[in-house]
Amino acid sequence: MRLVIAGCEYSGTSTLTFAIDDWMHETIGVRFPLIHDHWKLPDTSGHPQADMTEDERRQVLALSSELKEMTQRHSLYYHVQANSWNGPDWMSIGLHIDDGVYGPMYYGYGGDGKPHDRKVVGQQVESSVLRFAPDIILVHVKASEDVIKRRMEENPHPNSPVKAEDIPELLRRYEDACERSLFRHKITLDTSESSVEESVAEFAKKVEPFLTEADRSRILTHRIW
Repeated sequence: MRLVIAGCEYSGTSTLTFAIDDWMHETIGVRFPLIHDHWKLPDTSGHPQADMTEDERRQVLALSSELKEMTQRHSLYYHVQANSWNGPDWMSIGLHIDDGVYGPMYYGYGGDGKPHDRKVVGQQVESSVLRFAPDIILVHVKASEDVIKRRMEENPHPNSPVKAEDIPELLRRYEDACERSLFRHKITLDTSESSVEESVAEFAKKVEPFLTEADRSRILTHRIW
């Protein structure tokens, strides 16, 4: 199973990613080899274990817009090269969609018509993915503006550039990016009023039509054993 899980910060992408990994273990008997979570600066190193110091995070944020752009673009291209798809399972939080939202909005790179326009880079990334992994599934995680504001107040993320007044625009940009995506298999999960368990159950139902024959075979084998 190959997934990109994307959505506005505080919508629940990270929480759901770990919960889906648990579901994967229970349903198929394996976990995702790595969970790639590199595209919300300054946390670019994680799988998603935090292995950067606060000083290193400050150094990342102090990079020029040009260097931020270059390192993120190179990271995107690296993560979708042919060898990334040797195994049947792959998971990323955000990927090009996070970068395509945050770069232009907060970090001064990738805007429309600018060098390395993130809409263009995003299509390049997706075309590469589809060449090797046409079965990729995009999971768009959503929540209402009020719920995101409440979560932000209750549990603010360190180093996040997001402000309460940004939320409507962030939601719009994520919606637009997911709608424009070339990925053929798409799922939407709204976590506004759902528990983690309810969202995972909704995911399990919605992902079923997109399971590969290999996925289905592994599920049956795991049930038998």
